[in-house]
Amino acid sequence: MINIFINRVFRAIKIDIDLYEEVEKDKKATFQAGIVVVLSSLAAGVGSIHLGASNFLVAPALSLLSWYVWAYVIYFVGVKLFRDPNTKSDHGELLRTIGFSSAPGLIRVFGVTPELMTVTFIGSAFWMLACMVVAVKSALDYESLWKAFGVVVVSWLFQAFFLFLIIVLFKGF
Repeated sequence: MINIFINRVFRAIKIDIDLYEEVEKDKKATFQAGIVVVLSSLAAGVGSIHLGASNFLVAPALSLLSWYVWAYVIYFVGVKLFRDPNTKSDHGELLRTIGFSSAPGLIRVFGVTPELMTVTFIGSAFWMLACMVVAVKSALDYESLWKAFGVVVVSWLFQAFFLFLIIVLFKGF
């Protein structure tokens, strides 16, 4: 079981399209995807430990919540707003594919100095973006990577807008 998990993580890092198709269909992979999200978050916490231990302690819980919400946002944008004729997906498929797309974030563990942190965090962000585009393409059964990229960007804008609203509305509390 652990070998399958490790193999999946490495395949996700290599942006293996077949891996994203595989985890999309494997309902048992949701827990594994959650583990990848937590490990990626812990790696970021270790890589940014010089900024404070709170990053290491709070980040995994926030990452799991963000992953869950992010999958719903992408579901809404990708299935409801920009549906393809072949698009059929659910929240679970997006949870699994998007969860594995955070695997490149594991390299953030090497950001132990401010200089290395900058390189590893920026590099992993672009790498995770590439993985996420492939993950969304697989989960939403899109023909085009560009459409999947557009859904990721629009979803990010939606999420950023709602986060901004929450911050503005609750600033006085």
